[in-house]
Amino acid sequence: MIKKTKGIVIHYIKYKETSIIVKIFTRDLGLKSYIVNGVRSPKSKSKMAFYQPLSLLDLVVYDKENASLNRISEVKLSTPFHKIPFDYYRSGTAMFIAEVLGKSIYENYHNEYLFDFLYQVVVLLDQEGINLGNYPIAFLLETSRFLGFSPNNAVEFFEQVHPDVNDSSYAIEEKQHFTQLLKAPFNHEIRIPASIRRKLLDDLLKFYSIHLETFSEVKSLEVLRNLM
Repeated sequence: MIKKTKGIVIHYIKYKETSIIVKIFTRDLGLKSYIVNGVRSPKSKSKMAFYQPLSLLDLVVYDKENASLNRISEVKLSTPFHKIPFDYYRSGTAMFIAEVLGKSIYENYHNEYLFDFLYQVVVLLDQEGINLGNYPIAFLLETSRFLGFSPNNAVEFFEQVHPDVNDSSYAIEEKQHFTQLLKAPFNHEIRIPASIRRKLLDDLLKFYSIHLETFSEVKSLEVLRNLM
């Protein structure tokens, strides 16, 4: 069956000499894997740029029930990027977000509300006037809501992440900034010192690993740390 849908690229792996297998989180079908033949060939009519992390696509796909791999009939950019591919910080952040998503959702996982949110925040990442330093933390906080394990407050969050710490004064500054972001994650006016941002990012990734059994080490974190 042929279906039209929008999609967000999660990642791809090389397959044979000129092909790839790409995971795409689609709005209508969930997370799907597609084989794209010959795309890495110099003569290919398709473009590898379509399949970079977080690319926003309009797709026409073949969707066979119970098939582990499907094929793409037509593809075009839904919203072309103007900044992400040309900005080290934005491209590094995109790589981080895509990797986190790849570790947080599973094959055939379908959530239109999460898709719509992700589409908006990817578009936001490509715009001026955002707080890039806070962006990865804001992304983790808001995405946890759609995945069903968002913390209600700073106390609850830090008790889960640091259960061995009984001192209520632990990381007071970190808790204050966390509370700010919990109320308005993408507020570009919230200023947080780089050292606190690093701690919050590490704690949020630990929080994800507590709630998601499949969540493992995020390899792109080191790149993001260097950028932060």
